[in-house]
Amino acid sequence: MGRLRYLEAKPAASTRPRGALVLLHAFPLNARMWEAQLALADRGWRVIAPQFRGFDAGPGDDPPALSVDDYAGDVVDLLDGLHIHEAVVGGLSMGGYVAFALLRYAARYVRGLILADTKAQADTPEGVEGRKRLIELVGSKGPAAVAEEMIPKLLGETTRRTRPDLVDRIRALATSSSAEAIAGALRALMTRPDSTPQLSSIHVPTLIVVGEEDTVTPRAAAEDMQRGIAGSQLVAIPAAGHLTNLEQPAAFDGAVAQFLDKRV
Repeated sequence: MGRLRYLEAKPAASTRPRGALVLLHAFPLNARMWEAQLALADRGWRVIAPQFRGFDAGPGDDPPALSVDDYAGDVVDLLDGLHIHEAVVGGLSMGGYVAFALLRYAARYVRGLILADTKAQADTPEGVEGRKRLIELVGSKGPAAVAEEMIPKLLGETTRRTRPDLVDRIRALATSSSAEAIAGALRALMTRPDSTPQLSSIHVPTLIVVGEEDTVTPRAAAEDMQRGIAGSQLVAIPAAGHLTNLEQPAAFDGAVAQFLDKRV
């Protein structure tokens, strides 16, 4: 087992502790995508953002993942190492797929769930072919080529038009990982199981978030999850694409804070 890396923010000693909030990052970004959300510690949450193996150029990490279960196992090992027995688990995009894996194998750790810009379905045959093409691309031209191909899909039209600073930041996040980590993640993503049959067995408070301009996992996918998870809440965020927490952090954090305050 390699060294588990993570970002963390703890509540002030004067704040009533409310438990752990674990945030799982998107592909091909890394845990630093959650830096703004670390401020949720001010509301009493111990916020932890694990770094999936090989992302953000981690020396000494485990070999690249073979499946989303590997990432979920790493999260369980981290929680055990931090003596955290249960947490609200939030995942965006790939992080959502890892959250589903966590629920399959270690549901006892999950006391609440945030599914942002993700979906329950497995990759379609066309999606698998697209992943294979990106594996070839990262092998021949490196992470920068993958970033250039993905940025137009990751960010909403509004963001691309009005936030060149954020486009640059996403590019920096997406190019900080090794080619091996990116190829490993792509293999894990394209072999993940369909989580749709799981939805009816989820009985913890659940928030589903989707950007209104998300074309990767659009609102229809979010509505499918909402129908499948009894009592779940859906929040659509205007002027955001696939990376809602980065594109509209105030709206994203507001939705999460309200969920944590009222539902968990």
